[in-house]
Amino acid sequence: MGGNQSWFPEFILVGFPISEETEVILFYIFSLLYLSNLLANGMILALIWLDPNLHTPMYFFLSHLAIIDIAYASSNLPKFLETLVMHKKTIPYVSCAMEMILYLALASTECMILLAMSYDRYVAICHPLQYTLIMSWKKCTVLAIISWLCGFSVALGNLLFFLRFNFCGSLSVNHFYCEILAVLKLVCGDTWMNKTYVLTGGVFILIGPLSLMLVSYMHILWAILKIQSKEGRKKAFYTCSSHLCVVGFYFGIAMMFYLVPDSGHQDEQKKILSLFYDLFNPLLNPLVYSLRNAQVKAAFKKVVQRQRTI
Repeated sequence: MGGNQSWFPEFILVGFPISEETEVILFYIFSLLYLSNLLANGMILALIWLDPNLHTPMYFFLSHLAIIDIAYASSNLPKFLETLVMHKKTIPYVSCAMEMILYLALASTECMILLAMSYDRYVAICHPLQYTLIMSWKKCTVLAIISWLCGFSVALGNLLFFLRFNFCGSLSVNHFYCEILAVLKLVCGDTWMNKTYVLTGGVFILIGPLSLMLVSYMHILWAILKIQSKEGRKKAFYTCSSHLCVVGFYFGIAMMFYLVPDSGHQDEQKKILSLFYDLFNPLLNPLVYSLRNAQVKAAFKKVVQRQRTI
């Protein structure tokens, strides 16, 4: 198809160059991983809701993280699973725009929530006697609202820039969902403003929070080293290691996508990395924060015992 397209074209999601038989096999594997994500994060939300011992700032932010992970995976994986089993790779313009704004908004919000969680750990370790006063429910609610507003503001800016363009050519998006940089390659005209905004948004939502987290963890490390008790130091390191693991994985991959210059020869690698990110990152949070957490294990046992007595 040559020439300019209408304002509401249909895009073709190229996905991966594999046979239809392989697509069906992958459908079952990825469906299982997606359902595991829904169950794991749903379980975290239920435990936090049911157990009063988990009604603390840390688990308040963890509940937001679980909501984001469920919504993030649900923003593009169901469509991808549909393309695998139905072998229909087209997606309408409006659906593509919705995918784009949702994954950008949710990914950006997760960055801000992770920053709020690092601040919570900083206060807990560096100012333990003032923790309850500093991390009041009012402040936690404000931090959560700011995180969501920042995430959706970044996404809305990208969407407004995106809506002003027409498209031309075959409209084949070299991705398995409507990833913004892949879609921008189909635009008729100069996209430097969009790419500049994506880069600026990446610096604001990735470099800014990551820098603040590094500063907070430098203070945390210094405070831990001053703890006299070996058991106390071990407990403090254990508390922070889960968050650092998630931060390193999440920010590292995101920075590779949006801050490293596009050489034009890494599309396939980025698609595989993006798929891995979509499938496993939402599972990483409940695994890291919950299975290694004594409070969550105790809450789970309490719920199971309660069900047995009914």
